[in-house]
Order: sequence, then C-alpha cells, then structure tokens
Amino acid sequence: MRRSMLPLLGIVSLAFSTVLLKADERLEGIACRSVHLAYTAGEGVAFYNEVTVEKSAPGTYFCACGWNKGYYGIQEKGDGKKVVIFSVWDSNQNNAKAVEDDKRVKMLYKDEKVHVGRFGGEGTGGQSFLDYDWKVGETYRFLVTAKVDGNRTEYAGFFGVPEEKEWKHLITFSTVTEGKNLGGYYSFVEDFKRDKVSATKVRTARYGNAWVKSVKGDWLAITKARFTADKNPVTNINAGIKDGRFFLTTGGETKNADTKLNDSMELPSETKRTVPEGLPKTN
Repeated sequence: MRRSMLPLLGIVSLAFSTVLLKADERLEGIACRSVHLAYTAGEGVAFYNEVTVEKSAPGTYFCACGWNKGYYGIQEKGDGKKVVIFSVWDSNQNNAKAVEDDKRVKMLYKDEKVHVGRFGGEGTGGQSFLDYDWKVGETYRFLVTAKVDGNRTEYAGFFGVPEEKEWKHLITFSTVTEGKNLGGYYSFVEDFKRDKVSATKVRTARYGNAWVKSVKGDWLAITKARFTADKNPVTNINAGIKDGRFFLTTGGETKNADTKLNDSMELPSETKRTVPEGLPKTN
C-alpha cells in the first residue's frame, strides 16, 4: 500500500515530497482522492478517537488516529478481508532493510492474535494487523498512548472491542523521536486498491468524540478540523459535520457540497462533552 499523507506529516524531505505529489497527480481516474481531517490540538500523551464507516469498498483505509509518527485504524483489503492496523515510522526512506538496527522500530509488546512485520515504500517502520471483521454502521473506538524513554517514544495501540465490551492492548512499538510525545493529529480515508474501478466506489466515514490527553494530564476535546486532500486532481470529495461528528467522503458521484478543500470546521460549542469512560490507564 502506498501512502499519500507524508507531505502533510512533514517528516519527509522536500525532494521525496515532490515525487509523491507527482505520483498523486497521476492517480486521476485510477483511485479515489485521499481525504483528511487535520485536527487542532497540542502535544499529548494519549489520543482517543472513534470512527463509524458508512460506505466502504475493497482497498480502503479508514484511519482514526494519525499522528506525527504513525497511524491507526481499520482497513478493508482488496480481497474484502478486514483488519485493524497500527503502524509506526522509523525513517523517510523506502528500503525497510536499509535502516540500521538501532534506529529501527522495536516491538515491545503484541497481543497473541496480532501479526507484526516491517514495511517500506512509504517511509519505513513497523506495522501490525489484527484480523477483525468490522461492520459498516458500527462505531469503533481507538486509543494511542505515548511514553518517552530517552531518545525514543513508546507508542501503544488499544482497540475497544464492542463484542467483548472491553479494551484490547494490541501492540506497543518504540521508535526514535528525540524524546517527543504525540502531535500532528489527523484522520483520513484512502483508496489503496487503485485499479480504476475503485475510483468509482464511494467511501465515507464519520469521526468524532476525539480527545487528547495533554502532557499536564488534562483531557481536551478536539472540536476543530481542517479538510485536506492529496494532489489527485479529482473533485468528487466532500467533508463536513453530521450528527455532531466530522465526516469524510470520496469517490463515485460525490459532490463537494459542504466544506471546501482546506477550509476548517468546528463542532457546535454548546454541545456538552465528557471524557469517555473506562479508558485504559495512560501516563
């Protein structure tokens, strides 16, 4: 799977960003345009978000919790199989084998049902998968935590399993960060099948009830987001607010009827917001 978010994250060189942008432009008619929500929030030690997929198609990534060193969400693969995926970067090059051992992502913990490996071609790093048959219309909960350890940060991924009514600790990865916590929060919808037919399929999801736990220990609600996209020039994309949550839509006969690209959105200020109950223990 190719990633089109790297220029937004600011972790790659200008030269590499330029190559990716040109690649995005060549996706017209081949893939849906990747659409993103860039959230307004400060440095944190935990990031919580929820996603409800309303329309999916084979080869789709619905990222709930993205940050400056990784991303976390659910995928429908090209063959229709569904998974939970959690990935963390360790470099901005493409060859996963070229990264020195002491600079690679390290796995500190994994659930027995989680599969782990390395990825390349989109930066490099560690990735993990949980086979999970998520459902359209169901709301799923995600939590990422960060713990600084010297020049590295340990990122843990927790998944709220609705059938079990409990949180599952899926994975903990450690990567070189120069001692940074969470930042640069985002969500996205991406078509990674890219076979021309996939561009005709609508994909849409709602994101909401997002929170960041600050380094001081306060939980702060995320209420602002900016609508962004990759450089695929197609215009059948949309974003907005529905039922008190942000939504993203791309592909098919979608019309840009709500929020214009690069505009910001803000949830209603009169809505009462409370921190979700029963979250796993964080720093």
